[in-house]
Amino acid sequence: MAENETVSNSGDQPAESFETCLDELEQVVKQLEAGDLPLERALELFERGMNLSDTCRKQLEEAETRVEMLIRKDGKIQPEPFRADKP
Repeated sequence: MAENETVSNSGDQPAESFETCLDELEQVVKQLEAGDLPLERALELFERGMNLSDTCRKQLEEAETRVEMLIRKDGKIQPEPFRADKP
């Protein structure tokens, strides 16, 4: 399995990577913002976008949990939120 792939809940196919989902979500948003779609197509894209957004959110939450688990203080795991502004 590739480094950036995870196994889907069904266990038969790798889940889409975060980057792939995010790229597709950006394309969906661009198409919806154009505003020249038939209603049925717009609804399909909106539904796909919501699914992609949920997938990205779940992957970010899993990554955050992993980061928290890896931060150790005094030999014990102590959750600490990630802050990009830390030196």
